[in-house]
Amino acid sequence: MSDNSIAAPGGDGGSPRDASAARGATDASAARDAGAARDAAVVFGDAWRYAPAPEGRDHVKIAPRYDLFIGGAWRAPASGRYLDSISPSTEEKLCEFAEASEQDVDLAVQAARAAYEKHWSRMRPLDRGKYIYRIARALQEKSRELAVAESLDGGKPIKESRDVDLPLAAAHFFYHAGWADKLDHAFPGRDPRPLGVAGQVIPWNFPLLMAAWKLAPALAAGNTCVLKPAETTPLTALLLAKIIEEADLPPGVVNVVTGAGATGAAVVGHPGVDKVAFTGSTEVGKRIQRALAGTGKRLTLELGGKAANIVFEDAPLDQAVEGIIGGIFFNQGHVCCAGSRLLVEESVHDALLAKLRERMATLRVGDPLDKNTDVGAINSRAQLAKIEELVAAGEREGAARFSVSCALPQRGFWFAPTLFTGVAQSHRIAREEIFGPVLSILTFRTPEEAIEKANNTMYGLSAGVWTSKGSKSFWVAQRLRAGVVWANTFNKFDPSSPFGGYKESGFGREGGRQGLLAYLEVD
Repeated sequence: MSDNSIAAPGGDGGSPRDASAARGATDASAARDAGAARDAAVVFGDAWRYAPAPEGRDHVKIAPRYDLFIGGAWRAPASGRYLDSISPSTEEKLCEFAEASEQDVDLAVQAARAAYEKHWSRMRPLDRGKYIYRIARALQEKSRELAVAESLDGGKPIKESRDVDLPLAAAHFFYHAGWADKLDHAFPGRDPRPLGVAGQVIPWNFPLLMAAWKLAPALAAGNTCVLKPAETTPLTALLLAKIIEEADLPPGVVNVVTGAGATGAAVVGHPGVDKVAFTGSTEVGKRIQRALAGTGKRLTLELGGKAANIVFEDAPLDQAVEGIIGGIFFNQGHVCCAGSRLLVEESVHDALLAKLRERMATLRVGDPLDKNTDVGAINSRAQLAKIEELVAAGEREGAARFSVSCALPQRGFWFAPTLFTGVAQSHRIAREEIFGPVLSILTFRTPEEAIEKANNTMYGLSAGVWTSKGSKSFWVAQRLRAGVVWANTFNKFDPSSPFGGYKESGFGREGGRQGLLAYLEVD
């Protein structure tokens, strides 16, 4: 036997006492090695953080005051009244914008009608497509400026404005520019014709993207437009009006009238408007539908949502966690199709919750212009108050709250990413659209129970399914009453894919061939 051999205890190699001593020496050596490793470890502490990486804003040209864009020219409002545009992250005043009255809206509709009858409807479809293409190129060229303006005015992180809003807005104009001279191919054997003047009212959560969703298909179909942006985020719609002016569209083809709710009501109710397109709250959508009943106007509504994100036990949990995070905390939860209800199969609830809380702890909340920021500012003081009220209701009703521990800026409107466990379907946080960074978690035991809970809502805009089995995802998707169902992903959009809802999430589709149909008379 060699010198480095170890005999069995009690054999020729040594006594039990010797073996015990050897084991003790080995344990002591291992402890010393572990202690040395701990001593040698690098402790980053507070230094293990991202350095600030602010996007510059010196290249962004924001005028101190903006008038109304009517008939290809900038006009002061008849009332002489202007409102302030406030940055939600700092509460600084960015600019003043005109408040359009019924008189101003009437001028805009008249300008749109004249442009429709004299120019746009008579123009060769190929030439209409060239104008739309020109807008798309200008959006690309000015994307950095527009992304910064969007984050300043709306509070969303610059990486979302830069990487999502601007590319998608340009893509919608590019896509519909291609359709302008192919409408006969979109609806073969039929006779597609434009409706006339479209009145379009857009929300504050995706101001520039929603303007593109509305304007691009309407223009491609041969309609002229009166666009009314939200009063808290008018800036990029006004910058888009400048792009349209520079693109040299015939005067009146696109008109932008800013203001508050009364301005939107004037656009919707104007007798010279042939088609109304609205994206916003279900409550306002219902009022619009009642107002237009019997008028003969065409109407599409894209309203609220309370999307179910369903995670089965066979789902890739780490991938699902990323989808859940993006589904609810993207754009601070200011997304109508946000996955605000998480339905988790009981067997993986605890494991998924642990992963989700760890991932939430890494989210960076703060300056929207910092390229490291994941969650920006809440859009307005009024929206922050609504979020706080519903979160307080969740706590009163017995749900358990977990909010990310983070330092929130002193100025501006902020809310830490939050989730609730122990949520019942009767809780307000499970029924009402919070429109903020708040997730409600419920559980299920069978696929049938998951579908029943997912459909147990007045909304039906979107849903998500997470499973490793393709057959299961198709089976579930066919039974969900939602306009869009994502499988093993969430919040993915493309201009060629139609988007819209069921039930109180509205009706009609935007994007794709189906979105064109909303702006056409087809026999």
